[in-house]
Amino acid sequence: MSEEKFLFDSLQDCESIGDFLGSLTEGFRKGDIALATNGDEIVLRPEGLLNFTVKAKKKGNENKLSIKINWKQTTGPKEGEPGALKVR
Repeated sequence: MSEEKFLFDSLQDCESIGDFLGSLTEGFRKGDIALATNGDEIVLRPEGLLNFTVKAKKKGNENKLSIKINWKQTTGPKEGEPGALKVR
């Protein structure tokens, strides 16, 4: 089992982050998310049920918002393919 990692860290304004989140939302809707920077690229294909966690924290003048989404890639047959269980 190979492991692919991708990391991007930068200082951005609210509008740029909003644009990125909009693109990410579109990727979830299409079922295909491609992230690339400096020659590094990773393609994710979210499907089915996903774990979704949102955390927010305020301490003094510091604020933090964390969004975590994870899922397992399915490799089994999809509906309509041989081997898929159907109940009528």
